[in-house]
Amino acid sequence: MLNIAISDTCANLADKFEGSRTVDFRSGEAIADFFEGADKPCSLLIMGDVSPHDPLSTLVNKDTALMYYSGEEFMLGSVRDSFDFGQCVLVNNAIAKEAVKRIDRTTTLAGFYDFRLQLSRFGNVERVAEPFYDVNVHEGDDLDAAHFAYCDPKNRDYQIEAERVFTKFLKDIDCIIKPVNEPVAGFDEIKRRYPATASVIIPVKDRDEVICDAIQSALGQRTNFLFNVIVVDNHSRMPVRRITKFRGIIDPRLVIIEPEEDDLNIGGCWNKAINDPRCGAIAVQLDSDDVYSSENTLQTIVDKFLAEKCGVLVGSYRLTDIDLNPINDIIIDHREYTPENGVNNALRVNGFGAPRCYLTELVRKHQFKNVSYGEDYDLCLRLSRRYKLSRIFDVLYLCRRWGKNSDANLTPEKLADFNRKKDQFRTDEMIQRMR
Repeated sequence: MLNIAISDTCANLADKFEGSRTVDFRSGEAIADFFEGADKPCSLLIMGDVSPHDPLSTLVNKDTALMYYSGEEFMLGSVRDSFDFGQCVLVNNAIAKEAVKRIDRTTTLAGFYDFRLQLSRFGNVERVAEPFYDVNVHEGDDLDAAHFAYCDPKNRDYQIEAERVFTKFLKDIDCIIKPVNEPVAGFDEIKRRYPATASVIIPVKDRDEVICDAIQSALGQRTNFLFNVIVVDNHSRMPVRRITKFRGIIDPRLVIIEPEEDDLNIGGCWNKAINDPRCGAIAVQLDSDDVYSSENTLQTIVDKFLAEKCGVLVGSYRLTDIDLNPINDIIIDHREYTPENGVNNALRVNGFGAPRCYLTELVRKHQFKNVSYGEDYDLCLRLSRRYKLSRIFDVLYLCRRWGKNSDANLTPEKLADFNRKKDQFRTDEMIQRMR
């Protein structure tokens, strides 16, 4: 009842499965060739060292294109190429034969990504409640490294292929949009209405070990314009006001907001700062455990912002340890966001970069969602649909990895939850783009 395809990365399993074929799932040509010759109702695709349960074909009905088991929930916005389908999937061959007519046979790296995108157009992608295979060997993956794999230069060829097939998919489902490259209307007049040119926004809760580093990095910026630093202290056990007083940080440019609300997440804290009358025309992100790469970062950001008259500007950053020693030589620069297609390709990856900077007027109009993960990604998606987004590819920001990062010490369950949140944001955005 099953055709069986085994990834060439685990070809040693072929002897265990009679009649199986070894297939390079990176190749569009190889995938198309396998399914064109498939003569059973469904196929089992094996991509890891597993022992499937029997019988399996009963799991697939005529409306189901693909069935998988993992911790991730599939939805319309699950279009990122990092979606975890597990190590074994079941595919409806009748639907697959239609899907392979639409894939790019020239792909050599993003074949499976292309195939699974096209499958989702012709049938349902369903997660089963119980695993239909046993994993024979499971070594712990470096989830933190996987989290940033899309920015690793060694994966650049794959990223180019993946963008190509994803862009075609968006066209197929009428979800493609044109980038906005025109300056924000009335930019200069908007800027004049604010008490300062820029504000550095730092939401914080219980980061007494590092918050002063962030504040001093912001206050230490050398600029030719007026700016302030707005810290939103979200009910820290050790109030930031007390910490800065103890450390002797006294500066009229430092604004500390202590919200009365007890239900604010990071997005809500941003809204609190953005809507404060002291906020400057340009709001610049700085997380409470990070620092800028130099004393000229804010000047560089504002110069670019004013030259481009954009609605959003995003820089590039480097990962460091708590002592600012680089962890690797990768620069998180999100070069997949291009003026030509970035607004579409941004749906495929899990971030925009840092520091993220916004024209305050636009955020007051559109507001952050009151969540504590992905609130920035969601806002950038929504704003970039309407306004110009510009980029700086130089390192402006040092992202310190330590035990209290929101995305540090990732477990598969925590990563799946993070991904689900961003997939929901993508789903909401794709619905808007298809209207």
